[in-house]
Amino acid sequence: MSARGGWIPWAAGIALVLAAGVVTAVTPPEDALTDPFFTRAAVDDTATSRTLIAAVQGASFADRLTVADKWEGDGNWLVIELAVSAPTTEEDAVIGVASLVIDGQVFLASERPPTSLLRAKLRVGTDTVGTLAFELPEGLRTGNGELRLSGEYPTPRLDDVITFPLSLDEVPQDTDRELDEPRLGAP
Repeated sequence: MSARGGWIPWAAGIALVLAAGVVTAVTPPEDALTDPFFTRAAVDDTATSRTLIAAVQGASFADRLTVADKWEGDGNWLVIELAVSAPTTEEDAVIGVASLVIDGQVFLASERPPTSLLRAKLRVGTDTVGTLAFELPEGLRTGNGELRLSGEYPTPRLDDVITFPLSLDEVPQDTDRELDEPRLGAP
């Protein structure tokens, strides 16, 4: 074996090791095969997923929520008004999971207010207008968050999730807030 040809196997070996490193680096993790698909929209825009069409109509903080003479709750509440409908079929057309992600912490929409949009049946071609209420830790009223809406399954594998960015610093603050029943019609 000549000295000139001895470097070729070494170069080929190094090239193969580098190629294997590149393949490993660009291969997604196994969880990525079943992760949800995020459909991102601005707060003043409408987003469409497989089972939902949603638009944020507004948001406000409140220290106390009431629902007629049926229910009341004190706390640090973030209330988000939405207009939602079904895109093509009313089958599975509900907000099954609504979450708010702030600095890596996940807060689920409260089921305490009896007028929540959670699990309200949605219609094709007609908006259902209503609210979701998030009970946040005391003093958490600043920063950036992301509202996430998905269908009826608690873990939306291989399904889409609608997301809206929220700047909590820009959300108005009220002392009391009356929540209405979801209603059909334009916002």
